[in-house]
Amino acid sequence: MKTDAGKTEAAFSFATMGAECALVLASLHDLAFRGGEVWDEASMAALLSSPGTEALLVLSEQEPVGFILSRTVLDETEILTLAVAPAFRRRGVGRALVQRVQGKGTVFLEVAVCNRNAIALYGKCGFVKAGLRRGYYRDGSDALVLISSSV
Repeated sequence: MKTDAGKTEAAFSFATMGAECALVLASLHDLAFRGGEVWDEASMAALLSSPGTEALLVLSEQEPVGFILSRTVLDETEILTLAVAPAFRRRGVGRALVQRVQGKGTVFLEVAVCNRNAIALYGKCGFVKAGLRRGYYRDGSDALVLISSSV
């Protein structure tokens, strides 16, 4: 991949993680969602202790730069959250994470109606609107329900 300065970046690597990485995930989530709903280490550990829940971490030169947290039950997968460090946005990290989860059957998620960048990313990955959850977030804002269009 090319950076803004034209330098070639090291290839990204991916690792499936469990509850042992809760602190790393919480730190990345805080960085990505600063000022919004941030999930702490205890929340991440609790989620990762649930059956079918896993985190896929992206590393650049051995440094964590993003992750996707998903839960799979039978042939349905829910994307619980996706976080990419601001310095690594618009470099294909989020798209690569979403595409790796899409192989797990029907995929759905909720996304804040005001999060235009995330909605655009999911649209590029083939998601379509399936519904609206009014007052879904703690601040009272609404969420779009998106589902993989391959269903």
